[in-house]
Amino acid sequence: MATMSEWLVRLHFLSLLLLCCVSPSSCATIKFITSDPLVGLVGCHPHQIKVFTQFKNEFDARRCNHNYNGIWCDNSTGAVTKLRLRACLTGTLKSNSSLFQFHHLRFLDLSHNNFASSSLPSEFGNLTKLEVLSLSFNGLTGQVPSSLSSLSMLSKLDLSQNDLTGSFPLVSNLNKLTVLDLSHNHFSGALYPNNSLFELHHLLYLNLAFNNFNSSIPYEFSNLNQLKALSLSSNGFSGQVPSIFSNLTRLTLLYLDRNKLIGSIPLLQNLTMLSVLNLYENHFSGTIPSYLLTMPSLTYLDVRGNDLTGSIEFDNSSTPSRLQYMYLGNNHFEGNIIEPISKLINLTHLDLSFLNTSYPIDLNLFSSLKSLLHLDLSGNSISPASLRSDSNIPLTLAMVFFKHCGIKEFPNMLKKLHSMQFIDLSNNRISGKLPEWLWSLPQLGTLNVVNNSFNGFEGSSEALVNSSVRILLLESNNFEGALPNLPLSITVFSAGTNNFTGEIPLLICNRSSLTVLDLNYNNFTGPIPQCVSNFTFVNLRKNNLEGSLPDMFCVSASLRTLDVGYNQLTGKLPRSLRNCSSLEFLSVDNNNIKDMFPFWLKALPNLQVLTLRSNKFYGSISPPNQGPLGFPELRILEISDNKFTGSLPPRYFENWKAASSSLTGKEDGSLYMVYEKNPYGLIAYTFTDHIDLQYKGLRMEQANVLTSYCAIDFSRNLLEGQIPESIGLLKSLIALNLSSNAFTGHIPESLADLKALESLDMSSNKLSGSIPNGLGSVSFLSYINVSHNQLKGEIPQGTQITGQARSSFEGNAGLCGLPLEESCFDTSDEPQPQKEEDQDQEEEEEALNLKAVAIGCGPGVLLGWAIAHKSYHLFVR
Repeated sequence: MATMSEWLVRLHFLSLLLLCCVSPSSCATIKFITSDPLVGLVGCHPHQIKVFTQFKNEFDARRCNHNYNGIWCDNSTGAVTKLRLRACLTGTLKSNSSLFQFHHLRFLDLSHNNFASSSLPSEFGNLTKLEVLSLSFNGLTGQVPSSLSSLSMLSKLDLSQNDLTGSFPLVSNLNKLTVLDLSHNHFSGALYPNNSLFELHHLLYLNLAFNNFNSSIPYEFSNLNQLKALSLSSNGFSGQVPSIFSNLTRLTLLYLDRNKLIGSIPLLQNLTMLSVLNLYENHFSGTIPSYLLTMPSLTYLDVRGNDLTGSIEFDNSSTPSRLQYMYLGNNHFEGNIIEPISKLINLTHLDLSFLNTSYPIDLNLFSSLKSLLHLDLSGNSISPASLRSDSNIPLTLAMVFFKHCGIKEFPNMLKKLHSMQFIDLSNNRISGKLPEWLWSLPQLGTLNVVNNSFNGFEGSSEALVNSSVRILLLESNNFEGALPNLPLSITVFSAGTNNFTGEIPLLICNRSSLTVLDLNYNNFTGPIPQCVSNFTFVNLRKNNLEGSLPDMFCVSASLRTLDVGYNQLTGKLPRSLRNCSSLEFLSVDNNNIKDMFPFWLKALPNLQVLTLRSNKFYGSISPPNQGPLGFPELRILEISDNKFTGSLPPRYFENWKAASSSLTGKEDGSLYMVYEKNPYGLIAYTFTDHIDLQYKGLRMEQANVLTSYCAIDFSRNLLEGQIPESIGLLKSLIALNLSSNAFTGHIPESLADLKALESLDMSSNKLSGSIPNGLGSVSFLSYINVSHNQLKGEIPQGTQITGQARSSFEGNAGLCGLPLEESCFDTSDEPQPQKEEDQDQEEEEEALNLKAVAIGCGPGVLLGWAIAHKSYHLFVR
């Protein structure tokens, strides 16, 4: 979900573009042409119509029939001057595209299309009459061609939300530019004082957010004295903020958040028009300047996640504060800061989270904030007396975040807050039952009590039915007995890691809005309800469910995740699963399913994770045509502990697109579910998938597998024959386990091409020959096991290999060299019996080595591991 910064910046940008579209100079001589190029083309020259048709035919353009798409033509010449095809094209944007025949184009909007892997053609530089160019959200790659600097008429340029790289693009000659948006790309390097950016004296809007610029902030920004909005968010800008910002007196929006800036908060009192200031997650120190509280236009201030100290004081100004949004969390303020804040009577959103105050916060101090809607006191101690029903708090409150506050009793002060929409009491120490009055709050939409000690519900099992709650999060408590009858409005229900028993009630099938059902780690019994195909995310892992998976998955099913691992399921995989075209994650591990390998699942275009481990699957895993396996998006294939047989054909690992390309997902280490909140109170919940794999010799649990992990585990089957060299095509592979089979032949040389590989296990096979020397240079390889084969020759010498335990190589009579004791150069001496103290030392070394790989070493090791148990965190951004 977009943060508030992104919402505001994007809104400002769109408003500027809108001005362009409605201004007389831009629109007086253009005529709209309907999205059907064969209808209503009065005013357009026939040749221009032909070129437009050719351009659309270069792509899959079936979704382009919307009123906002089409072309506009000059009434007098018939030339196309404006073209908009948003969110409807799929294909490659080529340098010889018909698009570049529109030499009179003044406005071009091709945003939100799918030009994935297309570079930005230099031919754009030939459209010299362009005034507006929008290519955002297209998946464009590579560098920005220098030819764009030929577009001297350009006033708006939007290249945001792509995968563009390189240094800051050349923008010299673009002297008329007023809007420049390069955000959400991969631009990098320094912004030098002589950069052509600082020649754009008419620039009103500049967005460089979410890139990799890493210099100090140049003083030359003072040249851009017309700027109204500036965002440098989420880069690597460092050092102190230069004083020049005080000269940018037209600024209304300033975003410097998520950088490495230091020193005091910059002097900004001259910016009388500034309404938004975001300094979130930097290293600013010192105190909050008193003038910030009374700036005439400032309504939003975010200084969370810095090193600010001291208290908050007002200056002598008679100007009342206009602040509505104030975010001070995760700082080191001293003394009493609550009392001064209580004077900011216009506040609607207040974040004081994780201030580590030395005293409990008294909620009564906020009684003067009559407009307060959002209050976050997470990570602080709250006075128990102020949580009682007689507490004097603003009745306007709609959202409260009291996470990690050490609360022991349910806050009864919430009972009188009839505007309450969102309650987060997660990670406290509240025990007992959820109060019955909670379900009577008329506007309550979200309740989060994750990680407490609740054991039940007051009132009858029907108490929740008529509640307005849509998101109910009960994870990691002590709830027991049968599930209550859920609210009719429920959309997300998470109750994992509790002690619920009995069958999953069929009444959940009557909850037409329910999309997320997470009941993992409970004691449910009986069959899986047939309506699971109606949901988007289903996690029933580690229960005692019986029977077979229901064969009721219809064509319109929106199911993306299905995890039924660690139950007692039998039968076969339901063939109707092939109807679930959105399915990304399928895990049926540790059941009693008896079936052949499901080649038919390759019809699912989005399937990324398939886990069949520890069942009774049997037969060949090679396609009948002996070609590639044919799952193009697969990242994880886990089929260990079954009875699969046969060999792998040479092309088996070809065309695994997802595993052959670099990972682009973010690893945030969170398990199962994350949520984001922005200051407007919008909450986004994302439930993440997890899987436990044999990794580095240990069974471990890995989260965010759809974005951060590529693995193959074929261990403990009956596979034979040679390991195909095509395994080396899987460039993103991090873990490979082929142990305990009957593979023969040599270890593939192509394994040295797997530069991301961290864990390799080929033990207990019949492999022969030598260990490829290239494995010694795979820098992330922190675990390797080739024991109990028929290997010979010298073990490759490299830090990652010689640091392994001896047990990883033993059982190969012909191997020599470190870490084994057998030397490759002196075989004349008879081998000496191992002393008992040496044996003890080796066992100790192996134990230490195992611990080392368990916690990970080196830059390539993934984050967020949990060993042999499940963790569930809420991650708030």
